[in-house]
This record gives sequence, structure tokens and C-alpha cells, in this order.
Amino acid sequence: NMIGIFYSPFFIRKYNRLESELKEELLEKIDLFKDRKNHTSLKVHKLHGKFSSQFSFSTNYKFRIVFRYVSKNEVLFLDLGDHDIYK
Repeated sequence: NMIGIFYSPFFIRKYNRLESELKEELLEKIDLFKDRKNHTSLKVHKLHGKFSSQFSFSTNYKFRIVFRYVSKNEVLFLDLGDHDIYK
């Protein structure tokens, strides 16, 4: 029961500006994310306040991906970056 992922244009633009090593690291984490069994190790968590309809997980010590569920098994990746994405 894998999770399907859609990517917002904003997410894609930010992704395309990253260095290639970081892109590779993100793709590995996204692959892990597709299987719910890995969500604990990725620290998937619900956000609060104005982001309360969204979730996030860390891709490394600095980067995170923000997403929301479109359906039970589909998500939309909205944003990526460091903690500044919550501003």
C-alpha cells in the first residue's frame, strides 16, 4: 500500500534550484516516504497554527518537506527547505 505523491509547481521550482547532492538525498527520502512503515524514522508529523492542515518530515538535519493529504493514499508536496518555510 504505497503512497502516491503529487508535486506542486512551487515545490518543483524549489527542488530544481537545489545542488545535485541534495537532490539525490531528497529523492532517497521521498522513496522511503512512499512506504508508511518508514514514517516513524522520517519523523512525519502534523503541523500547527496556520499550517494545521499540513504535515512535514525531515530529509536531513536541515531540510524538510511540507505536504498535505489529498486522499488516504495520496499526498501533495507543497514546499521544501529549512525552518524558514514556516514563516
